[in-house]
Amino acid sequence: MLRLEESDRSRLAVQRAVGWLLAPLWTFAVAGLMRFGMGWRIAGLAEARARYRALREEAGAPLLICANHLTLVDSGLVAWALGSPGYYVRHFSSLPWNIPERRNFASSWWSRALIYVMKCLPITRGGDRREVARVLARVGHVLEEGDVVLVFPEAGRSRSGRIDVEAAAWGVGRLVGSVPRCRVLCVYLRGEGQAEFSDLPARGERFRIEAELLEPKSDLAGLRRSMDLSRQIVTRLAEMEARFFDARA
Repeated sequence: MLRLEESDRSRLAVQRAVGWLLAPLWTFAVAGLMRFGMGWRIAGLAEARARYRALREEAGAPLLICANHLTLVDSGLVAWALGSPGYYVRHFSSLPWNIPERRNFASSWWSRALIYVMKCLPITRGGDRREVARVLARVGHVLEEGDVVLVFPEAGRSRSGRIDVEAAAWGVGRLVGSVPRCRVLCVYLRGEGQAEFSDLPARGERFRIEAELLEPKSDLAGLRRSMDLSRQIVTRLAEMEARFFDARA
């Protein structure tokens, strides 16, 4: 993986510090908007948060969260499901960094400022490979520094409304393979009424969440290794999705 220059490391440290200083404002505002503005609820919230706290208290191996992807606000929902605003203010490293699509979330100066504060590293899907590699290097750096990162291994919202194992993105496997001892927390979160992808979940939606720890391994090399690791993660998410629909049936 591309090695970060000292200037990149310094910029990440400044971004993290700014986000931490403003966290008492924006974390509570975002959670309040989801809970009271949109009326969203999450079944099993206390259990999910307790498990996440326990994982973070274990010996400090890097932790990458990989989740399914149906809406533009999935990263906020997953973070909210795993921790309260107060918890994240006290344990800022546990609040996940995100890698949003630049064209969706960084198209204006105010949106760029907002996602900067909210621990985001925007990326252009299908963009220049060297720029993509630079973003992955930044993500790898914050993982090695002890912060959590949230990614969507399908590299985009599912157009079918279901996980597509064939859509596994090589970048996630490359990231896992390049960060020593990296653990993956597979998170499946879906609204009980969600049938397909959308920009936002329905107002008043009730979500269910399941989380499983995975440590992907591969004896392959190069791009094949990255794809193998990515496929293992997406396959696990597909298994979790099957259980979600089995339980609902």
